Parts: sequence; C-alpha cells; structure tokens
Amino acid sequence: MIALSDFLILGAIMFCLGVAGIYINRKNLIILMMSLELILLAVNINFVAFSHFLGDVAGQIFVFFILTVAAAEAAIGLAILVVLFRNRQTINVAELDSLKG
Repeated sequence: MIALSDFLILGAIMFCLGVAGIYINRKNLIILMMSLELILLAVNINFVAFSHFLGDVAGQIFVFFILTVAAAEAAIGLAILVVLFRNRQTINVAELDSLKG
C-alpha cells in the first residue's frame, strides 16, 4: 500500500516544479499558465490523499470544484491569450506591459 507521505512528496515536488516554472520563465504566457495548472494539480493530489487516508469524502468533493474553476480559468486565459496574440502578434510578457485603452 502506498503511504500518505508518498503522495505528499509527489504533491510537494509538483508544487515546487510549478513555482520554479513561474519564477524561471516569466516571458511566455503559455508556460506561466501551465505552471499555474501544475500548482493546482499538486494541491488536488494533497486533498485527495488526505481525504482517502482520513476516510472523509469532503476533500474529494472539493477537488471537483477546484477542477471546475481551473478549467474555466484555463479557457478564459487561453481566450485572452488568443486575443492578445491577434492584436500584438506576440505572447511575450515583457512586450505586453502596456495594456492601456
């Protein structure tokens, strides 16, 4: 049987990779969004692991809400990204600093 610590270590590694992806690559919006999704998935793994080992389904139900919000966030983020690329011809964050109307 897999121990709780194994899931927590996996979640911590995924969370650290997501944070490192945000801090290392601040130029590409797609990489930033993927790193944010990796952080959310690490949190979900921790919720499911604690829920399973404590015998409570509240954590697993909460994961469904987090996944729903993450899917909506990804869809809206990609839509904004497509509009920015059409208008500016780039997805470089350094060139998108002036968003004045």
